[in-house]
Amino acid sequence: MKSELFSTEHMAQQSVVPGMTLQNAKSIKYAVNGEMHARQGAMIAYRGDLQFERKGQGVGGMLKRAMTGEGLPLMAVRGQGEAWFAHEAQNCFIVDIEPGDVLTVNGRNVLCFDATLSYEIKTVKGAGVTGGGLFNSVFTGAGQLGLVCDGNPLVIPVSPQQPVYVDTDAVVGWTANLDTTLHRSQSVGSMIRGGSGEAVQLMLRGEGYVIVRPSELTPSKPQQH
Repeated sequence: MKSELFSTEHMAQQSVVPGMTLQNAKSIKYAVNGEMHARQGAMIAYRGDLQFERKGQGVGGMLKRAMTGEGLPLMAVRGQGEAWFAHEAQNCFIVDIEPGDVLTVNGRNVLCFDATLSYEIKTVKGAGVTGGGLFNSVFTGAGQLGLVCDGNPLVIPVSPQQPVYVDTDAVVGWTANLDTTLHRSQSVGSMIRGGSGEAVQLMLRGEGYVIVRPSELTPSKPQQH
């Protein structure tokens, strides 16, 4: 049988070392040798001796079933083998987190991560009880984090002299040392008279980077388990 479908561009190769790699722009391959974590429902294929377990409450801070603003349940993958992860054909990216790094990520953008990373749900400082991404996932430690984004993300430098304002539904995450507060750009009267509707943004100030997706939040599909 001959087809470009069977070219090396699409063919899955045997992994040489444990850990995650980009299979292509839309999926991540993880060579498991022990344990790793992923969002439930994200596994699209696997081979080898692997077990998948839903995480419940307890079992340490990073293994709890941490419900973010979008309700992200996690699973542990254990054993030896290879697993492929994807989510709604969104673009995939791998972030190397080193000791001392802190990355705050919206839960809807988390795909998979090393078990060596610590994972905590925190309320976005200054966000009150309004706006998208009220609860974000804070990753620390040392390891790799696989992210998904609806489109190619925009990374904007933030400095004390130039704070950045982002739509709460579009923000993917940001680095450490950034303070967050809500910023209101329009009055209620302006919105009633037909303003843009972009009334509340998240203002980030400090030294670092903010990651933004090129679209606002769209209604999510019911998650299948």
